[in-house]
Amino acid sequence: MGRVILDTGLLIEAERGQTDPVTLVSIDDDVAIAAITVAEMLHGVERAAVRHRQVRREWIERIILELPIEGYDVDTARAHARLLAVSSRAGRPRGSHDLIIAATAVATDRMVVTLDKGFAELPGVQVRLVG
Repeated sequence: MGRVILDTGLLIEAERGQTDPVTLVSIDDDVAIAAITVAEMLHGVERAAVRHRQVRREWIERIILELPIEGYDVDTARAHARLLAVSSRAGRPRGSHDLIIAATAVATDRMVVTLDKGFAELPGVQVRLVG
């Protein structure tokens, strides 16, 4: 059994029907999402065309009800600051939301399940690349 956190990009692909996250995790995995992922998904709802907005809203609300959400606390802030400094020093800054997802994974001892190879470049971040 693994403790995993799903990346936002993976959930977007799932919403679009381009991937099935159930096939990317084990039945025994302890699956969660980061609070910033909820914000990113709800941002997508707000930006959606009116005809798609309700379906998108219902989809993310089901995710919120079904999966634990890991918050941004002091431990996450410490990991975030460390990852931000490392990526800046390396000259390869990452998006702030990706760094928060990575920091949440580090702080909660979870592996990031993602389509994004960039997570693997972050020190201390366990990654399960899919796709």
